[in-house]
Amino acid sequence: MKHHSVPSPAPAKSGLGSFISARTPVSRRQFLRGTGIVLSLPLLDSMIPVFARAADPATGAKGAPAKPRRQLAVCNNLGLLPDQNFPTQTGRGYALSPYLQHLADHRDDFTVFSGVSHPDVDAGHPADVCFLTAAPHPGSGGFRNTISLDQYIAERIGHQTRFPSLTLGVNVAQGQRSLSWTASGALIPCEEKASDVFRRMFVQGSPAEVAAQMRKLEQGQSILDAVAGQAKDLQRGVTARDRDRLDQYFTSVRDLEQRMQMSREWERTPRPTVNVPAPLDPASPKQYMDKVGLMYDMARLAFETDSTRSISLLLDSVSSPAIEFGDHKLSDGYHNISHHGKSEAKLNQLKAVDEWHMKLLGKLFTDLKCIKEDGEPLLDRTMILYGSNLGNANTHVTTNLPTLFAGGGFRHGQHLGFDKEHNYPLPNLFVSMLQRMGIETDKFASATGTMRGLQMA
Repeated sequence: MKHHSVPSPAPAKSGLGSFISARTPVSRRQFLRGTGIVLSLPLLDSMIPVFARAADPATGAKGAPAKPRRQLAVCNNLGLLPDQNFPTQTGRGYALSPYLQHLADHRDDFTVFSGVSHPDVDAGHPADVCFLTAAPHPGSGGFRNTISLDQYIAERIGHQTRFPSLTLGVNVAQGQRSLSWTASGALIPCEEKASDVFRRMFVQGSPAEVAAQMRKLEQGQSILDAVAGQAKDLQRGVTARDRDRLDQYFTSVRDLEQRMQMSREWERTPRPTVNVPAPLDPASPKQYMDKVGLMYDMARLAFETDSTRSISLLLDSVSSPAIEFGDHKLSDGYHNISHHGKSEAKLNQLKAVDEWHMKLLGKLFTDLKCIKEDGEPLLDRTMILYGSNLGNANTHVTTNLPTLFAGGGFRHGQHLGFDKEHNYPLPNLFVSMLQRMGIETDKFASATGTMRGLQMA
C-alpha cells in the first residue's frame, strides 16, 4: 500500500469498473484517487491472464488471550556446535549436554528440540531471513519473503500495547538482514542501539514533538473515506473472487486505520517509568556480547512494562568481527572462526563463544523469573525461542536446527528428538506459540499442525 500526495486528484471516471473486461486485464498501476491520496490496488486475478492466476493464501483468525502472553524470538545466524548442544538422550530424564549445563538451574523451564527444520528452506547463510517466515528457497532467483511470526502476532494483537512489535538486532547488515517481514514481504529494519530502544519506550517527547507525531498519524487517517465511491465502482466491475480479495484488502486498510487510531491514543498516554538508567551503547562491534546482553535487557524491560508483546532479535554473527568478551578474544572474525575445518584452536574459541551465549540466556531466564506479574513469574507468560537458521555453520546445512524453547506456560524439562534424516517441521512450534498467544489458527507457513509432544502447563 502506498500513500503519497499528488498535485491534484484526477477527475473521477464514471465507474472504474468500466476499465475491466473479460479480455483486458486490469492494470496493476490503476489507483483509487481522492483528496490528494493515492491508494494502490492489490494484485487481483482480474489484473493477470487466467493461466497465470495463483491460489489465495490462507488467513488465520483473530483472538485475544485471557491474560498477557508474550514472545521473544532470537536467531544467532551462526548457530551452535551440534555435538556440544544436542543431548544424547530424549525425554524428561535426559542428561544435559555440555552447553545446556550452563542452563541447569532452569532445566524445568525449557524444552530442547532436535531433528527439526523449515521444509524447503535452504541456501545456507541467506536462510536467516526465513527464520521466522519459513519461506522456501531464499537463495533462488525472484525469492520473495512472507510474513514473519512476530509480525503475524503484531497484526492481530499489536494494538493492545504501545508498540505492536519490536525488531532488534546486533551487528546487523542494515537493509539486508532482519527477522521481521511484513505480509507483503518487505524487510523491517532492526533497531541496533539499546539507547534508542530505551528512549522510544521510556522517554516522553516534548509537547511539540507529541503534537508533530499526532499530525503525522492524522494525515494517514480515513484513506478509504477519500476513495469510497471509486472503491465501490471497482468492486462492481470485477469477479466474485476478486471482490472477496478486495474486501479482504480494504478490511486490512481499515484495520490499519484502527491501529493508527490506537497509536494516537498511545501518544496521549504518558510512557511508563523505570528505575534503571538509560543504557550506554558499546562503541565497537567487537563488543558483540555486551550488545546481546543489553538487547536482552531491553526485551525484559519491554515485557515488564507491557510495552509490547512481540519481539524479534537477530544476532548477526556473520557480520561480526573478531569479538571480545570476558577474558576471550577471537583470533579472527566470528564468521571465519565458524568455518573451523575441525581445527582444535578454532573449535575451542567457538565453544567459548557458544557457552557465553548460554550464560547470557540463563541470565535472561533468571531475570524474567524474578519479575512477578499478578503473582506469576514473567517467564511463565513469556515464550522465548532461541535458535538458528543453520544446523552446522561449518557446512552451511539448514537441517537439524539447534532449537531451544523456554517459558510461556508450557510443560518443559524435556528433550523432544525427531528424525534427523527426515526432519519434523519447526513451523509447527510457531502454530503452538500463536495459539498460546490466544490467536485462533492451525496454520502458519509450512506447518502441519501444532508441535508434537509440547503441552501447555
